[in-house]
Amino acid sequence: MIKFGPGNLRIPKFEKPVYIVSGGMTDFRKRYAEKNSSQLCMEAMRMAVEQSDLKVSPEEFRRKVNWCVYSQFADHFGDQLLAASKIHDYLGFDPLGNIEVKTGGATGGSSVLAAAQAVASGYADCVPVIGWERMDEVPTKVGNSYIASAACKDFESELGWMYAAYYALMAQRYQHENEVPHETLAKIACKNHEYACHSPFSQNPGKYTVEDVLKNGIVSDPLTFLECCVMSVGSAVLILADEKTAYEMTDEPILLKAICGGTHTLRTADRRNMPILLLPNETEETYKDYFTGSRSEWPGFSSFLAARMAAYLAYNMAGVTDPVEEFDILETHDAFTISDIQTYEDIGLRPYGKGQEFIDSGEAYIDGKLPTNLSGGLIGTMHSVGATGIFQLIEMMWQMQGKYDRYHGDPEMWTRFGKKKPDDWKSLQLDNPKLGCAISHAGTGSHVTVSVLEKQ
Repeated sequence: MIKFGPGNLRIPKFEKPVYIVSGGMTDFRKRYAEKNSSQLCMEAMRMAVEQSDLKVSPEEFRRKVNWCVYSQFADHFGDQLLAASKIHDYLGFDPLGNIEVKTGGATGGSSVLAAAQAVASGYADCVPVIGWERMDEVPTKVGNSYIASAACKDFESELGWMYAAYYALMAQRYQHENEVPHETLAKIACKNHEYACHSPFSQNPGKYTVEDVLKNGIVSDPLTFLECCVMSVGSAVLILADEKTAYEMTDEPILLKAICGGTHTLRTADRRNMPILLLPNETEETYKDYFTGSRSEWPGFSSFLAARMAAYLAYNMAGVTDPVEEFDILETHDAFTISDIQTYEDIGLRPYGKGQEFIDSGEAYIDGKLPTNLSGGLIGTMHSVGATGIFQLIEMMWQMQGKYDRYHGDPEMWTRFGKKKPDDWKSLQLDNPKLGCAISHAGTGSHVTVSVLEKQ
């Protein structure tokens, strides 16, 4: 059993406040043959610097940068080690120092965490975080095997070299323990595909019914194709800075109030039982009857300790005591519908065993108490892995700056990506969201970061 000491649960703190200045991204596609990775990263950087109302010129911005963080999940896809070095030079930052981060599906979130640590410690004043993934230079089957290597190759790989198979087993276990109907999972897919219809950046938009999702082809029982994230090509850039530098560049920076990480064993069978780590909105009374039913242990095979750990630290760091009541917007790492509903519980939107209530109640929708994945998420819009955690924070930043319509509703933005703005397009801009949360998740819950953003 895992037993925490006082140091293990120490709440992190920043020595200096960290701000998000701006962000930019490409659209996301299954294939992007006309542009290489360096070009995609440059396109995202230009949006962040030239199309985000900064008060400095591109050259003035470049001269403020003193450290860079690069985010790429796998060298295998582009067959290039140290790809960050090529992109660093292409963006004009050579010979400034940089690092490249890799933590599976959480690479984007971990990269932002690394950049935030640099700014918060005083090591750097201005740090661009550049994320991308090149997933179109190998066949889909090979790509799936590369991604599946982020689980334990000694054990999980035998399930078929496909992440959907790992999560399908989790889905079966979770549904058994909590009596969750497949229809509830299908609602998540419908919601996120539909929200992607209003984004020019999206790869997999669509308007589906629950029946459409349930009757869709099975990838790995019970998960259908419409319940799984997409393999994407694209890039995203987020610029972080200290307070002085941030306000030199923009009048509307967003405070990165907290960003924290948690991990868990790569091999799921190695995960040991322990008492539930309680979030600020939970007590021991919350779970007094929890282990009297089908669930006999925690975290077991159907909860993510890494997500709970990251949420525990981030909530306490940011002073969040009730996530559903206090957050105005949420971005989850919806790689699969089942991982989404598991995350609802891990981050305290509902107690363990009751995650389905969050989606069934309507609270996760745009007109609900806590709109979730208005970006379309990974299921509807993208999972260009190194860019994913960055993309989530950009979408949240635009919401807090009141710029959703500018980047999603402008017909020229759709034309830029070779698309036509839908006649039934509608704005998903929220009314003055002030506090938001984003989850970046890897593997079968091996690495997770939780970020809390606050509008100033």
